Amino acid sequence: MSGAPAVRVGTVNVASGRSAAGPVLGAAGLAEAVAGLDVDVLAVQEVDAGQPRSHGTDQAAVLAAGLGAVDWRGAATVAGTPDPFRNWSPAGPLLRGPRTPGDGPLYGIALLSRLPVLEWSVLDLGTGRARLPVQGPDPRTGRLRWWWFPDEPRAAVAARLGPLTVVATHLSFAPHTAVRQLLRLRRWIAGMAGPVLLAGDLNLPGGVPARLLGATPLVREPSFPASGPRVQLDHLLAVGDGLRGRDAAATVLPVGDHRALTVTVTPA
Repeated sequence: MSGAPAVRVGTVNVASGRSAAGPVLGAAGLAEAVAGLDVDVLAVQEVDAGQPRSHGTDQAAVLAAGLGAVDWRGAATVAGTPDPFRNWSPAGPLLRGPRTPGDGPLYGIALLSRLPVLEWSVLDLGTGRARLPVQGPDPRTGRLRWWWFPDEPRAAVAARLGPLTVVATHLSFAPHTAVRQLLRLRRWIAGMAGPVLLAGDLNLPGGVPARLLGATPLVREPSFPASGPRVQLDHLLAVGDGLRGRDAAATVLPVGDHRALTVTVTPA
């Protein structure tokens, strides 16, 4: 990566476009939420397309427009609406971009780039059997109750920008499954040329992901929950040699329940 320009990379979990106050942002509000985030590449998690809960918005396309991205890919891992009743099915993952309509309902991750992308690739990370307790309304009575929410399929998207490759992902909420998925990612990344930066909500705290990957954490800031973060679940990791980071930041955005992490990477 000698002589390559600095690249600013970020990651944020947008929680299907939910604002800090609770309501889901429309297309204009969603685009505005990331417009001031000065990054060249942004990994985004919990992205909807054609979902009734988010006004049918193709959120990856809207976020890309707000960021000023020249290229992007969404990796839908779920077809249907994720809910405790499992009214959804695995989606592949389905990799789509600016020329592919977001016929939904779909849900997954996205990677947006202001820089030209030489090659895109996607990895299916599978799913786990764990269930997460969540509180929500009973459709029969309207009363709040606890549901056991099933884990969903996970994926990773890679964008080769030249000497630098950025990999975006969102791992399982079950720690043992997230570790298994991270180790699979490590094998995938090992086959990539040049320095690699892994970005995303890894659902693993603090220094755990870096130790498992043999990577260097470029941001060390708590990121969840956004309003008063107590733990770092979101990560920007330099895998292998060749990268150093500067000007790391954790930023509260008008969207999502995690803080956005950003860092500028340069050749080591």
